[in-house]
Amino acid sequence: MSQLSFSDAEYAGKRKKTRREVFLQEMELVVPWKVLLKIIEPHYPVAGRGRRPYALESMLRVHLMQNWFALSDPAMEDALYEMASLRSFTRLSLNEPIPDETTILNFRHLLEANDLAEDILESINALLARKGLLLKQGSIVDATIIAAPSSTKNASGERDPEMHQTRKGNQWFFGMKAHIGVDADSGLVHTVTTTAANESDVEQVADLLHGKEKQVWADSGYRGAPSRADREDLQWHIAARPSDIAKLPEGRAKMKVRKVEHRKASVRAKVEHPFRVIKRQFGLVKVRFRGLAKNTTHVVTLFALSNLWMVRKQLMAAMGAVRPKAA
Repeated sequence: MSQLSFSDAEYAGKRKKTRREVFLQEMELVVPWKVLLKIIEPHYPVAGRGRRPYALESMLRVHLMQNWFALSDPAMEDALYEMASLRSFTRLSLNEPIPDETTILNFRHLLEANDLAEDILESINALLARKGLLLKQGSIVDATIIAAPSSTKNASGERDPEMHQTRKGNQWFFGMKAHIGVDADSGLVHTVTTTAANESDVEQVADLLHGKEKQVWADSGYRGAPSRADREDLQWHIAARPSDIAKLPEGRAKMKVRKVEHRKASVRAKVEHPFRVIKRQFGLVKVRFRGLAKNTTHVVTLFALSNLWMVRKQLMAAMGAVRPKAA
């Protein structure tokens, strides 16, 4: 074990736990480290004639913190120098070399080049299914717009050609869409696809179904989904347009329709939870990269991590672990 630097030794002796430290302690317990390392290890460079690579586990931990705290490559490098709690989580010390921004960038490119984000999501979901947290008897489908920079003040002098604009209500948005299929019981994401923002939500519905569900819930934007999914064994619960309900005459029939729509909405509400986690908890306000491929890897990784975040209490309870608390 390497010797502690003065900064790390001072950090080890402090008493108060910050909310960031509590978060990292929870993630330390619930992330399936061995499973994720097994996925990445065949693609990770081994020691040879060149510079010895950093430990794979340390680089994986750095990458996950980038996603959790919405840090760029240079900001992640700076944070490792400045914050002892982050170095402790990554098993790094100031007495040893700290990964620079290029090393952090190359690790992200490694995951992108080998499409490992999908494998990470599938492996995490397989673990959650084995623990009875992902049942897959029903699915909820929905999409969210993720904004992209619309400015042309860049090296190419143009906006990202893979992003497009779309109108929602009376407002225009420029960017991409993340489409997700969510388990109707747990609210966990089982499938993710991405498109430009101008793509219709209903066109993605067939790709968002895993094939084992018996019921599907969706908002009114998915009218016509049954014909696109081409599955006769499904029971569809698609929301009616508010304008159509408003046209009904007042009376018991209209009240009955409203009750049915309320029941549909109470189930569909679960699909909003993963969107809240990646946008508010993990800070995905705008796309981080240029092009759909890189942003897809980023979004899929965030949804995989959001699944762990949403069920962290159940996972720790199953381990018999006590949840850490901030001082």
